[in-house]
Amino acid sequence: MRNFLHKFLPSHETVKSQRWLKPFGHWLQHPNLWHLHRRSAAGGVAIGLFCGLIPGPLQMISAALLAVLLRVNLPVALITTLYTNPFTIVPLYVVAYELGAWVSGAHSGVVVQPSFPELHWHNLMYKMWDWLVMLGKPFLIGLPLLAVSLAIIGYFAVRVAWHVTVVLRWRARKRRREV
Repeated sequence: MRNFLHKFLPSHETVKSQRWLKPFGHWLQHPNLWHLHRRSAAGGVAIGLFCGLIPGPLQMISAALLAVLLRVNLPVALITTLYTNPFTIVPLYVVAYELGAWVSGAHSGVVVQPSFPELHWHNLMYKMWDWLVMLGKPFLIGLPLLAVSLAIIGYFAVRVAWHVTVVLRWRARKRRREV
């Protein structure tokens, strides 16, 4: 699994040589930020899944900050945030709304069809905030619940997949040695 992920991730030296990252150099030196092992990769996936649901353009920034603070794999955390895109964000927000409505007991049986506001750069944050407030309590409860749930599921899924892969390789090596 590690070799597969190494093909797609930049090396530590490549990132370190970027001139716009030089001011943050001492924070980016921890080995767990760059090495792929089961704990740092699972933590990176969990952070990426959690931060991927953050509304607006703050997903990768928050994923990078949390990865550095918690010392998990930084490239994995950043890449994992990309699961939210224009095709997946609306269904994920609908699931978050439904989850929040179920948890808060606000499900009245009436289907709410919120319209998405027309956005321009000068009013982006204001309109997004108005849209979030319009969705109300169910959305504001459901979004963090969904983010935490996805992070927990992602963390354990990576840990289990890593363990299964290692066990299967051990068994294959053992069979090759016996022959």
